[in-house]
Amino acid sequence: MAPSFTEIAYRTLQQGRSLAGLVHKELSTKVMEVVAPDVVPQTEPVPTEMMAALRQSLNTLHDRDWLDAEEGLYPQSLLFDIPWLDWAERYPRVWLDLPSNWARRRARDVQDLPDLSDRDFYPDYYLQNFHHQTDGYLSDHSAELYDLQVDILFNGAADAMRRRILPALLDGLKHFSNRSQANLRILDVATGTGRTLHQIRAALPQATLVGVDLSEAYLRQANRWLNQGRCSLVQLVQGNAERMPFDQGGFQALTCVFLMHELPADARQAVLQDCYRLLEPGGVLVLADSVQLKDSPQFDVAMDNFRRVFHEPYYRDYISDDIDQRLLDAGFCNVQAESHFMARVWSATKPDSGTK
Repeated sequence: MAPSFTEIAYRTLQQGRSLAGLVHKELSTKVMEVVAPDVVPQTEPVPTEMMAALRQSLNTLHDRDWLDAEEGLYPQSLLFDIPWLDWAERYPRVWLDLPSNWARRRARDVQDLPDLSDRDFYPDYYLQNFHHQTDGYLSDHSAELYDLQVDILFNGAADAMRRRILPALLDGLKHFSNRSQANLRILDVATGTGRTLHQIRAALPQATLVGVDLSEAYLRQANRWLNQGRCSLVQLVQGNAERMPFDQGGFQALTCVFLMHELPADARQAVLQDCYRLLEPGGVLVLADSVQLKDSPQFDVAMDNFRRVFHEPYYRDYISDDIDQRLLDAGFCNVQAESHFMARVWSATKPDSGTK
């Protein structure tokens, strides 16, 4: 059967986003080599066969994304729901931000952060310039550029990877099929700018959605993305994912996207333990994060280069970590996982008995 006009439009859009990401990275690298050659990261050449495997994996991700939308797991309109005007306005600022990024690399300064009156509120591991980005996660400037920067990093595939949580989320919520959607509460852990909540709201428009994050600035950005002019508001709460400010068993589902690799090992386990606490028995936790060496050894060079290019202090430990076992240690059961391009998605349930 010939593809529909909508499918052609989607695939054309994704190809354009992929090309835009590749062009930006190529140009910015060339500029760095001329202007700041002393801070060019030493990376390994990506083998031809790995590049081919990455392209095939990206195409497979888009195939799966389109099929899930076509089958009604989420509306097809979500595939085109991109803040183009905001990103167009912010893109020049991505370039203007590069000199300060290079200066931090040159000085090996990973704690170039704004003055904080509430510094003690944040765990020590959080107070650094992840990705070498200006202000870490602690300013409106950082929050306003983050989604665009991530989209460039993943060649336009960031939202498609985020949407991989939706099939597992919807499947896990079948346990509560006797309840109306309006009686479901879903928490997005480390919600950041709210892009994951945006995907969830499209699939579950009547559910009560809550997001928690450490960064007040990122929550302000999430509020702008999610709540302006909306009838169905999302509740946004500042808090540490290691001990979230919610009552035990108050949610039927939790999601957590791109957080685990930003945490030291003990914090990783603490977050999973608290996710277990917050779920109602029978509830589902869906995680998405980077692929790991065990499940995607064919991408080992790409993973190592990511660590070399960006300041990711816990990434090397993360890609060798056993997340399945951590989930089991936290008390979860029915642990399942699958990989999509550069994302690994886990789902796990809290036993009906509520006991480990």
